[in-house]
Amino acid sequence: RKYLNVALLIIDEMGFEPMTRTEASLFFRLVSYRYGRGSILITTNKGIKDWPELLAGDEVLATAILDRLLHHSHVLNIKGRSYRLRDLEQAVSLRT
Repeated sequence: RKYLNVALLIIDEMGFEPMTRTEASLFFRLVSYRYGRGSILITTNKGIKDWPELLAGDEVLATAILDRLLHHSHVLNIKGRSYRLRDLEQAVSLRT
């Protein structure tokens, strides 16, 4: 319940692990409740086409969630190498 009424809900690394059907259903309820009431910021390395797989394989549920998330949204696609891997490579090269 504490996530329902915050001004900005930030969900980091969405899709890092796939959701169960129960988790996907709860996520739908969260997104539906916040739709029009509060902002949601989501970071993910998954494309929109991959969301059904993340949401227990449920394409209908994924479509309903994405419809609400994308309706009033700004999508930023950032491409490039992982900054974590880049930093690791730099640290390793400094040691050699």
